Amino acid sequence: MKQLIHINDLSFSYGKEIVLDKVNASFEQGKLSIILGRNGSGKSTMFNILAGLEKKYEGSVSFDGQERRMIKPGKEQHIRIGFLNQFHQTTFPFTVKEVILTGRASFAKFSPSEQDFEEVEGILSRFGLSHLINKPYTSLSGGERQLVLLCRVLVQKPEVLMLDEPTNHLDLHYQVAVLKCIKQLAQEGTTVLCVMHDPNLAFMYGERFYLMQEKQLIDIQEVQGEELHQLLETTYQLPLHRIDNQGKTMFMPLI
Repeated sequence: MKQLIHINDLSFSYGKEIVLDKVNASFEQGKLSIILGRNGSGKSTMFNILAGLEKKYEGSVSFDGQERRMIKPGKEQHIRIGFLNQFHQTTFPFTVKEVILTGRASFAKFSPSEQDFEEVEGILSRFGLSHLINKPYTSLSGGERQLVLLCRVLVQKPEVLMLDEPTNHLDLHYQVAVLKCIKQLAQEGTTVLCVMHDPNLAFMYGERFYLMQEKQLIDIQEVQGEELHQLLETTYQLPLHRIDNQGKTMFMPLI
């Protein structure tokens, strides 16, 4: 399988504080890859670099052979990258339809087309959110807003989809709905990179796994059993109990 994204000797610092130190990694095309780690471990910094939000790094990050700094937003970009970060605020009472429609801006020359409206209706239907289409975005719950913003990214038809904690603020029903959807997108050929806190949700739905630890990104795809158990206990600084759930290994805090 083709390695679509390559990270070579990537380093980043905030002043004198080193956050990433000569990180090397690659991500497979058409797979759901998940980056795990504790708060403050550098996950969000890594996400911002991959998303193109942070450009003052050392080393190289390439998507399909092109350096990330050179990939610009727009219809004619080398590779279409969509991303959703953790924080978004708006005080303007746009409707849900209007918010999602802005994701189609690069497809419309002057005004939205009939196809643009169909894409908006289609993605809302996929999530079971059609009833929200004419509601003000500001009237929605935190979980509903998160789903609407994910829909806004998905109508851009990204070849690479990047998500920073996409299940934040969602109840269990919508956590599963979101993860099922992004897993299906990967099965359809989208390359998905997802930053998550919860290793159990990650192991239930992900395909490739990485762990941010000590300023490095560790590929843990082949780490199994007791070795994985100890690695996660060290990372999260908690004693954990390993269990089998429907053929998937999961870890619960020891009570």
